[in-house]
Amino acid sequence: MKIALISPNPAHLEAMQRSLSGGAHTTLAVSGGKSRMREMAEQEQPDLMLVDGMCCDPAELAQVEYVTTHHPATAVILLCASQTPEFLIHSMRAGVREVLPSPAPADALLAAVNRVAAKLSGPGPKSQGKLLAFLGAKGGSGATFIASNLGWQLAASRSVLLIDLNLQFGDALSFVHDGAAASTLADVTRDISRLDASFLVACSVRVAPNFSVLAAPEDLTQAMEIKPEHIDAIVSLALTKYDFVLLDMSRNLDTLAIRALDRAHSIFVVMQAALPAVRHARRLLGVFRALGYPSDKVSVILNRFEKNSDISLADIQRALNVSQLRTVPNAFREVNDAINHGSALAAEVRSSSVTRTLADFALSLSPQAEEVRSGLGRFFKRA
Repeated sequence: MKIALISPNPAHLEAMQRSLSGGAHTTLAVSGGKSRMREMAEQEQPDLMLVDGMCCDPAELAQVEYVTTHHPATAVILLCASQTPEFLIHSMRAGVREVLPSPAPADALLAAVNRVAAKLSGPGPKSQGKLLAFLGAKGGSGATFIASNLGWQLAASRSVLLIDLNLQFGDALSFVHDGAAASTLADVTRDISRLDASFLVACSVRVAPNFSVLAAPEDLTQAMEIKPEHIDAIVSLALTKYDFVLLDMSRNLDTLAIRALDRAHSIFVVMQAALPAVRHARRLLGVFRALGYPSDKVSVILNRFEKNSDISLADIQRALNVSQLRTVPNAFREVNDAINHGSALAAEVRSSSVTRTLADFALSLSPQAEEVRSGLGRFFKRA
């Protein structure tokens, strides 16, 4: 196991190294305090950090929380000269594995390290979920409809969380639920120190057994308080709990949006067959190339597709320089009725061509759902 030892006290560093010498662990001694944690986590990627010299001030835990949320594979043990019950509680909430006295007795230090090593050598953690981002090339493209209804389809066999990142005008919840959210993304970020799986679940609206939505803020002023690091922490946690995390994005590519897109496994640009949408989609694809996103990370979805459109599928492919794009057929009346009812289309019209298309889309993202999909196919055939 690779262990980073961090302390502002050279004698403590030497004592920790001596306690861990002779074992199967590789140690790296770093002179300094908690401010070195982020640097070491990113450069060395240790399995464990032993951080000495923390005091009992909970405000010092910001650096610790950054490491535990952004580098969940790195365990953290703190060594503190004095400990208060409040500090211990805040430490656990920040993701700290254990808190030991400073300087730590050799046997206590070794025992704590062995406990972490035993946990790491046991059954591996749950695999991370997939992060999918959806944004419209132009307003009214249907990105929110596709994100919310695809989430509904994926939830037939997988756990899904949809996070509404259209912070100023988001209404993704209303596409699959006819009620209001008791809590929103703003409530989570306002109390980010409480963030854990149960708090995230409590702040989300459960719209189906395996499908929840974390709604956008109701108040525009609340949206201004949400920071990129808040989204990082929420997404990191969500990916450990849900098989799929879907982001319904706005078209405003600010720092927060780009931070989220950087983390996404796949980005889906949703457009319709209209010249302004083609121009906007081409610009978006150019931005993504400039950001260094690989071509297989970004896909285009042509919504409300009709074969007799003035702008053909081949025209759009040439204009965007893409060899493939996914199409969703036009079923305006059915889709509009479902949106007006605050219900997923699959719950309203199971035999719709759009429902079948999104079911196939979900299957392509989660092939293990074949058995569930086969059942739906038999249902459609009967219908």
